[in-house]
Amino acid sequence: MPQLPATPYPAEVRARLDADAKEVLARYPGSRSALLPLLHLVQSEEGYVSRTGIAFCAETLGLTTAEVTAVSTFYSMYRRRPSGDYQVGVCTNTLCAVMGGDAIFDTLKEHLGVGNNETTEDGKVTLEHIECNAACDFAPVVMVNWEFFDNQTPESATQLVDDLIAGRTVEPTRGAPICSYKDTARILAGFPDERPGAVEATGGAGPASLIGLKLAKGEALPKARVVSPRAGQPQDGQPHDAQVHDPSPTERLSSHDAPQQTSASDPEHPAGPAAEEGE
Repeated sequence: MPQLPATPYPAEVRARLDADAKEVLARYPGSRSALLPLLHLVQSEEGYVSRTGIAFCAETLGLTTAEVTAVSTFYSMYRRRPSGDYQVGVCTNTLCAVMGGDAIFDTLKEHLGVGNNETTEDGKVTLEHIECNAACDFAPVVMVNWEFFDNQTPESATQLVDDLIAGRTVEPTRGAPICSYKDTARILAGFPDERPGAVEATGGAGPASLIGLKLAKGEALPKARVVSPRAGQPQDGQPHDAQVHDPSPTERLSSHDAPQQTSASDPEHPAGPAAEEGE
């Protein structure tokens, strides 16, 4: 059914948002580029991107509400209905799932009495599963308002949400202290985080993630070390004891890191003539 026009913001809210939007627009040579931070801005006002927020963005940028809606529904960081003060995201992508992410998510659903993308009755916590936190070496990972809580278990995740609901202070494993979802949205809109020490707080990737970068720079292992691709035999020109070195977990390579023989250069393992698909 056709909907009535969105309710406008109250005058004092509109004046404040207009001033903030002007600051955002000044960062970009083309106004349309400001849409993503403006969506975060209106989300910081209501905790989600409402029809009123969509209308505000469209009017400010000279776009249609359909264009703004298309963007706001594409990115998962924009909420289309009221959310809790704390967005608790459980990674259920492959590695986190195998390491316990699925168990954590199921435990939290039962403990909080909510499903995916649902909010507790007190409005404190919205639970969702997310595809990847880009922190696989700390799996399984839970995020609260996009701050990391690494190496979680069902028990620790349950304690985490209980502390959030009770108003107790929780400390992320890495990154800035936790703030409300609305405050997080304002920071994502590009406005400074004025909390003492928040900007200085940080956290990087773990050793397992950084090993690829070190290998690319030739820093991780002696250049002479090569892993044999077959049967653990040393490569030509390699010392025999090169294969018995037991690297640390952060150094360990797979046979894919060694030069691989192909059928053209390996008569003992011919691939045979190429065949058309279906033959």
